[in-house]
Amino acid sequence: MSTESQGPDIAAVSKLLQLESMARAATSVDALRFMIVNETRRLLPYRQAYLFSSMHPIKRDCKLVCASSVSVIEDHAPFATWLEKTVAAIFDSESIATQRVIDEAQCPEKLKEGWQEFSLPFALWTPLKLPDGTFIGGLWVTRETPWQDNELALFKRLGETYAHALVAIASRKKIYHRPKKVTFAVWIIMLFLLAVFIKPMRLSALAPAEIVAKDAVIVSSPMDGVIAEIDFPPNTHVSKGETVFLLEDTNLRNEYNIVEKTLAVAEAEYRKASQDSFRDSKSKSQVALLKSQVALHRSKLEFAAELLDNIHVDAAKEGLLIYTNKSDWIGKPVQVGERVMEIADPDKIQLKVNLSVDDAIVLIEGADIDVFLDTDPLNPVTAKLVSASYMAEKYNQDTLAYRLYAEFDEIDNKKLRIGSQGTAKIYGERVSIFFYLFRRPISYVRQLFGV
Repeated sequence: MSTESQGPDIAAVSKLLQLESMARAATSVDALRFMIVNETRRLLPYRQAYLFSSMHPIKRDCKLVCASSVSVIEDHAPFATWLEKTVAAIFDSESIATQRVIDEAQCPEKLKEGWQEFSLPFALWTPLKLPDGTFIGGLWVTRETPWQDNELALFKRLGETYAHALVAIASRKKIYHRPKKVTFAVWIIMLFLLAVFIKPMRLSALAPAEIVAKDAVIVSSPMDGVIAEIDFPPNTHVSKGETVFLLEDTNLRNEYNIVEKTLAVAEAEYRKASQDSFRDSKSKSQVALLKSQVALHRSKLEFAAELLDNIHVDAAKEGLLIYTNKSDWIGKPVQVGERVMEIADPDKIQLKVNLSVDDAIVLIEGADIDVFLDTDPLNPVTAKLVSASYMAEKYNQDTLAYRLYAEFDEIDNKKLRIGSQGTAKIYGERVSIFFYLFRRPISYVRQLFGV
């Protein structure tokens, strides 16, 4: 036989051996699949190649896993959907394991429109089988010219080589393209989570809290002025009637002196006019006017004296004098009615809670409250809700909060001190754990989308 007649066969054998070597050298299933659909055209010319993987060793259903000149295949791409339906319609569980040339005439009528759009005239199906006959997938290649018998033989050999290489890289269990199934353990976990999520628990919210006096008497400024002196330091016990602070009296005393001298002048003018009225008719006509001026100045003097008396602010009841610090108030201008301090009974205390609008929950009278004081956070104190404001008030700088008041179940004067602060945990109605965990996300979504 001449060398010229052997040349093409030797070249084909060389390419075949090269492809088999490349298949054995592949290090991963994905790399081997990419090599199968793209490098096989070195030996056998074609336009398109599609690699299918079997999803079940007995049913032999196939899933498209790789395509030539395509990096990633979308599951719902039109050509992928059509090709999977075509393979399923043409082959059954027996014929799918046999090599077969396919044309448009063998395509089902309902899929022929897709053949013209997604396929070339001549297609070849080559199964990937192991030596024991196990079917693990198939290769679908298409081109414009008919397939020759020698090409079918080469594809059959490559199919066996590729199948062996795929199993060599991955185990038989991993070689099948099976959809992920929910295992028994996953079902147990899901049922456990469902049982946990539907379990009821008490809804709660955290808010800053402070111990304040109950039925305290507010000591406010009786008039506009400047605080000159405070007689008692903070947290001092005072008796009823004792002066607690003194307002600056310089302006008031000067005004009182001026009004007093003005009254003296008016009284002198009134007496002179009264004496002259017996002999002067003109002076007689001024007596009534001067008498009215005397009465006016006397009223001004009485008002000035009353203001002077008010510079001494006395305690309205016996109790503990509560305010911040002397240095905070001495020399500070105050307005009439401005709160300066309060007098409280240390044995009568209550809890004040500022519940943020974002953390608001449905509250009922008598709701339980656990108080974790900053001075003793490990030993909570229990209380009962007494009242809650309907309107939110400004708390701090940028926070709106509802003001709640609660009474302690037991009062320990050594532990519960007016002014002590901490965190209160307010309990509401019973809800599921799911709602407890996702209450805020649900609220955010409803506000965002209005659903």
